[in-house]
Amino acid sequence: MKNEELKIKNEWRTLKLKYFLNIQKGKVPAKFSNEAISLPYLSMEFLRKKSNPFYVFPQANLTEVKQNDCLVLWDGANAGEIMKAKNGYLSSTMAVLKPKADLFTNSFFYYFLKSNEDIFKKDANGTTIPHFDPTHLLHSSFLIPSLVSQTAIASFLDHKTTKIDRFIRKKKQLIKLLNEQKAEIINDAVTGKLSYELGMNSNDELGMMNDEFITHNSSLIIMKPSGIEWLGDIPEHWEVRKLKYSVSLNKHTTFDNEENIKNKIALENIEGKTGRILDLKENVFEGVGTIFKKGDVLFGKLRPYLAKVISPNFEGSCVNEILVLTPNKEIWNTEFLKLKMLSQEFIKIVDDSTYGSKMPRASWYFIGGLKISCPPISEQAAIVSHIEKETAKINQTIATIEKEIALVQEYKTALIAEAVTGKIDVSNYELGVMNYELEGDNDELGIMNDELDDITDNENENS
Repeated sequence: MKNEELKIKNEWRTLKLKYFLNIQKGKVPAKFSNEAISLPYLSMEFLRKKSNPFYVFPQANLTEVKQNDCLVLWDGANAGEIMKAKNGYLSSTMAVLKPKADLFTNSFFYYFLKSNEDIFKKDANGTTIPHFDPTHLLHSSFLIPSLVSQTAIASFLDHKTTKIDRFIRKKKQLIKLLNEQKAEIINDAVTGKLSYELGMNSNDELGMMNDEFITHNSSLIIMKPSGIEWLGDIPEHWEVRKLKYSVSLNKHTTFDNEENIKNKIALENIEGKTGRILDLKENVFEGVGTIFKKGDVLFGKLRPYLAKVISPNFEGSCVNEILVLTPNKEIWNTEFLKLKMLSQEFIKIVDDSTYGSKMPRASWYFIGGLKISCPPISEQAAIVSHIEKETAKINQTIATIEKEIALVQEYKTALIAEAVTGKIDVSNYELGVMNYELEGDNDELGIMNDELDDITDNENENS
């Protein structure tokens, strides 16, 4: 690309960062505490706000980082991801990147790293667990602007990305609400509550009801006490069964070097509370796994409140933090059992049983001993069909929102890359005055730009 196209000014210079960058990995502390005795331990889960903080006793070998230091995820499926630090001690799966001398402003350095994040992730290597490879960062030649230009670029990007992040946050909040609606539909259906409500309603105002769903002709489903406190009342024709007597726990294990294992599932490959399987391209665990077959139900026993439950339509191996259950086909419809174990009531009773403060787990002894309600298998199929119909529109809406989020995230990535390489002239940029708005070849991107403005205006009014 020609220099004039890059709008490179005289103050830009070409550097290799191996002479100007210090990389320091985190360490494993000797002891954790739940009490705020010192600084928190900065795990990826904590930085993503997905777990409560754990604290560590100050030790000489720990890596202490400051607010907004630039971190790189060193190990795992997302190796190469860049994030900002909080005040604390760095976990062993991350490293802090600190430029030497006065080469970068802190804000610009973060955006510079984010502009290379896709390359970092692509270059991550490892036979089973990917690891960050610093070769590109240290040995490539980069165009670095003056500190004055860095400040202007960072201010520009701060304004733009704040606006984008607000948009994404609002959209994710909407997805969360929609998933909560789905969870209520599933919970009511698989526990018999929806059957009862619809059975009482001769006009079927809730819709989606048919003769298959209620398996008798009565206009009122009679409820009976289940005899189990957490189950409450259930339809009279439903049974109560101990889970372990209607499923088989699969304990057959395998190792990484078995070539016939093509599909490997870790907890990171399961989306919580939805029953969805995420991208399996990354093998994110090593060592012994548990074999599963098509039609098995997989239940994540680590942090069960995350509700990671799936039923794959293929064979493979999963990490040992996942229970592999083979349903008795005469008793359970596989999809119904999966939804049953995803239900709010089931997840709550299992989560209440966990042991371990830092890594709470549920035991098969407890889960297998649970008594759960079980409708006739023909009715289970009808309930599954009912749930699929009721949630179809919700799923479609979620898919549309996810597409919007992906599009805006792509724009954000491109914007950062163009700004830090000088393709956008921000020399006349003033905070609060935006000339560089979302542009696209279709109306969809333009509509999202209007939404970005509306969200920003509304939040400013409420602040």
